Amino acid sequence: MKKSKKYLVNGLLLTCAAFCMRAASVGFNVYISNKIGAEGMGLFALIGSVYAFAVTFATSGIYIGATRLTSIAIAKNDNCELLSAMKKCFQYSLCFGSLAALLLFFLSEPIGSSILMDGRTVFPLKLLALTLPLISMSSAMNGYFASVRRVYKNAAAQIFEQAVKISLCIVLLNLFAPDGLEAACIAIIASGAVSEVLSFLFIFIEYIIDKKRHLHLNENRQISANLTRDLLGIALPTAVSSYARSGLSTIEHILIPKGLESNGSSRESALASYGIIQSMVLPLILFPSAVITSFSGLLIPEISECQIKHNNIEIRYIISRVYQISLLFSVGVAGILICFSGELGIAIYDSPEAGRYIKMIAPLVPIMYIDTTSDAILKGLGKQAYSMNVNLLDSFLGVALVSILVPRYGVGGYIAVIYICETVNAVMSIYKLIRESDFDPDPLKLVFGPLLCICGATSCVKIFSLIFHSPHIHQKNDLVICIVVS
Repeated sequence: MKKSKKYLVNGLLLTCAAFCMRAASVGFNVYISNKIGAEGMGLFALIGSVYAFAVTFATSGIYIGATRLTSIAIAKNDNCELLSAMKKCFQYSLCFGSLAALLLFFLSEPIGSSILMDGRTVFPLKLLALTLPLISMSSAMNGYFASVRRVYKNAAAQIFEQAVKISLCIVLLNLFAPDGLEAACIAIIASGAVSEVLSFLFIFIEYIIDKKRHLHLNENRQISANLTRDLLGIALPTAVSSYARSGLSTIEHILIPKGLESNGSSRESALASYGIIQSMVLPLILFPSAVITSFSGLLIPEISECQIKHNNIEIRYIISRVYQISLLFSVGVAGILICFSGELGIAIYDSPEAGRYIKMIAPLVPIMYIDTTSDAILKGLGKQAYSMNVNLLDSFLGVALVSILVPRYGVGGYIAVIYICETVNAVMSIYKLIRESDFDPDPLKLVFGPLLCICGATSCVKIFSLIFHSPHIHQKNDLVICIVVS
């Protein structure tokens, strides 16, 4: 299979898997919100913010490290070096994953009681700590499958994990939700922990089978003696960036409910508003980004190989095409979200407030999506240190702005923080990418063309909906048809 065709097939497989999982995730969030309410979603999001930092520490850049090292071995056609690289990656991930698990388990009490200021979060954090070593090793294997262009195995593991999580959560919620909000949160967390364990076993079996089938050792080979140094040089800068960004993001998310309380909201109301934006609106807005995320992740090994071969013309061509497609797609998504925001809020969450927040955040979609693409290309070019600095600035800016704007302006201040941080991050990443690749973007072609197209399409659909239906599209079937037509 030709390389470009293989890239397209792998991208489509990942996209289909990501769409299925995100659709299931959004539907799952709707189910959970109906079970535990907006306050419960806020509490769940707080637990998730701490867990996200723990996962970041556990993985410590291992996905990028595994992808880059194995891509280099593949470019050399050296299976022995590839297997040695994976052995180093497993050792690295087990070390950081175990350390993260111990820290989260023993610090869950002070974190839950003193930092999150909610004792209901303590036991769920201890439960989640047990999954961290497995998540770290799974991340290494995900990097391997991305490099060997068999990402359908990653997709299969992710779909399996999501199916187990949702099925088990429905059973546990029906059993324990009547016992109160804390019991419901524990049920959700327990289902996620079990699914992580089973997902690790699934992808590990895939890895063993794949290794026996495809990796035959070369005779008279000479293994690089610098694999450990190379892995640390690739993974640790990414890890430091991730630590800083995830840690500051956790602080930011802890400060948001507190800031809303300072603005005059009760604890329950603050958690509810935070839960609507963080656990309902943002997942919906990011749902279509499955396309961008899937193809962008595959760009890392592609760009890495082009760089190793000093094929700068191919790199510029890839960047040009990726930017063109990403902006065409993201501008279209933003237009649809803005046009049908109210209808989406009612149809999916039965919440007019969610619809208002969707409309407020949707114009940011092209910036968010193109930033994802830019970061992936920069990592493929080996510029993870620069990404570290940008992400660090972004995170510091987020914490500072949340502490200033949210207590004063409430939810509006939080949305302003999202806009400022996302824009700063994207501009700096795009600037660096242009400098490194000599890519010369055409804003008129990349932005204004798609903008005019989506404005025309959504306007026509709205006019026809006003003529043939009520002013607001309340029926879900009508809404789906309007979005597809747009």
